Amino acid sequence: MSVGDAPIVIKKVKKGGGHGHHGGAWKVAYADFVTAMMAFFLLMWLINTTSPEQKRGIADYFAPASVSETTSGSGGILGGTALGDDGAKGDGAMAVIEEMSPESPNPDQGKTTDEGSPVSADDPTTEALREALRKREEAAFQSAAQSLRQALQDMPELAELSKNIIIDQTPEGLRIQLVDQEGRSMFAQGSAQPNERARLLLRAVAKVINQLPNRINIYGHTSANANGAKSDSDWNLSAGRADSSRRVLQSAGVDPDRVYQVSGRATSEPLYLDDPTLPGNRRIAIVLLREAPVLPPDRGL
Repeated sequence: MSVGDAPIVIKKVKKGGGHGHHGGAWKVAYADFVTAMMAFFLLMWLINTTSPEQKRGIADYFAPASVSETTSGSGGILGGTALGDDGAKGDGAMAVIEEMSPESPNPDQGKTTDEGSPVSADDPTTEALREALRKREEAAFQSAAQSLRQALQDMPELAELSKNIIIDQTPEGLRIQLVDQEGRSMFAQGSAQPNERARLLLRAVAKVINQLPNRINIYGHTSANANGAKSDSDWNLSAGRADSSRRVLQSAGVDPDRVYQVSGRATSEPLYLDDPTLPGNRRIAIVLLREAPVLPPDRGL
């Protein structure tokens, strides 16, 4: 075979395996997607946790209309020289401000708290505090009344006297009345000194009084005569019985400083209006006063 007749051999060389390089652009796109999803779920969480008032505030913040809208003559934010001062082209800006913020009739106007904010008697925080104090006092009165009723039931010597006590609440406060019953009087006729029955009840009342910090008023009442006549001596008698009751309460541990008033009402306030001669009109009324709530000094009230 001649040289020109030699076969032609074509050799194909395959390059070694290995994975082709596709670049990292997909990683950036994926990171942007994850960031967007995180921002979306964070936004949904914030929307779910904010109140309607907060949402309105956020909307007003971003609204273009919230940028000092005015009715001044120039129709822009430069219509006046300062907030509330009419400028050269101003027309009614001051009237708008006064209409939006009318003068308050609050007697505490001008007072400020420690933080410098004005004090208002109609402040929702103040009203909430007053309501909380009122409810707490109401609960304390109910607890005191229940304690006295329980004491009358638990003590044999007082159980039979439970009909001689009336407990109720009045605008003045928690009232505990020691009332005469037919054949069960608290004082001897014409005497200002309480008998042993009255002393037992007064000592039981003193235990309840000592559970609360409220001041007390003590009133003495008498009944009209059998013929309905009233005597001038009833004033001294009712006042003397009230003062004798005060001394018994203080001997049972009631602080003398807590006694605010001791007075005699004679027959002026009968318990039974239809019959002022009934024994039940003769009574001693002990009132735990409703105290005005003491507000913190920074409230300025």
